[in-house]
Amino acid sequence: MRRITPTAIAIAALCAALAGAAPGVAQAGPAPTTTPAISAAPSVQHRQPAAARPKPRPGTKRVNCARVKCIALTFDDGPGPGTERVVKALHAKGAHATFFMLGSSAKARPQTVRKVARTRGMEIGAHTMTHRQLTGLSDSAIRAEMVTNRQQLTRLSGRPVRLVRPPYGARNARVDHIAKQARLAEVLWNVDTEDWRNRSTAITTQRALSGARAGSIILMHDIHPSTVRAVPGIVNALQRRGFHLVTVSELLGSTRPGRAYYSR
Repeated sequence: MRRITPTAIAIAALCAALAGAAPGVAQAGPAPTTTPAISAAPSVQHRQPAAARPKPRPGTKRVNCARVKCIALTFDDGPGPGTERVVKALHAKGAHATFFMLGSSAKARPQTVRKVARTRGMEIGAHTMTHRQLTGLSDSAIRAEMVTNRQQLTRLSGRPVRLVRPPYGARNARVDHIAKQARLAEVLWNVDTEDWRNRSTAITTQRALSGARAGSIILMHDIHPSTVRAVPGIVNALQRRGFHLVTVSELLGSTRPGRAYYSR
C-alpha cells in the first residue's frame, strides 16, 4: 500500500480550496445586470400626478362656434351703476359678453370702461355718442356719432373697437356706408328681452331663455337694475343647456365693416 505523505495531503487540500472558489468568482459576473432596475426609479418619482396639474382659469378656453352651441349676450347704453356687478357675475361663471357703450355714459364712468376692458372675456363696442337715431341724421352727423365714440372707447380701454350697434337698430344704406368708412361692423340682435320696457327680472329672464338658439345675439341693457339681477340666472340656465357664452367677435369670427349682423 502506497504511503500518503503530509506534503501530498497539503497539496490536495490547496487544490480543493482553489476549485471551490471558482464558482464564487463566476457568479459575481452577472451582478451588474440588476443595475438598470435601480437607475430607472427616478423617472417614476418625477412624473407629475394628473390631479396636481393646474386647471385653466375661467374664460380662458377658446371655443369653435362652428362646432359647439354658442350665444352672445350683449348689453347696451352703459356703463351704468350696475355694469361692474354684471361683469363680476359673468366672469365668475367663465362667461364672455359684449358691451356696446354710449359716449356720454363712458365719459361719466371712465374707470368702469377700463374695468370691463381689463376683465378677461369682455368685449367693448360702440353705441354712438348720444343715442340719436342715425337714419335721421346727416352724413357728417352720423360719422361724428360713430367715429368720436370709437376713438373715445379705444382710448379709454386701450383696445381697438371694431363693432358698432346703431341705436334702436336703425340703419339704412347711408348708415352702412359710413360704418364701412369708419371700419365698423354693425351688430344688431335676434333676441330682444325688452328689458327697457318690462323692467322685470323674471320677464327679462324668460324672454332671454325662450329665444335662445345656437348663434343667437341677445339684447339687454346693463343700466337697468332688473337686468343686473337677471344676469346670474340667465347665465346659469344657458350653461345648463350646454351653451357657451361668448363675445360677438367670438360668435361671428371675422366681420366686415359696413355689414350688419343679426346672429351667426
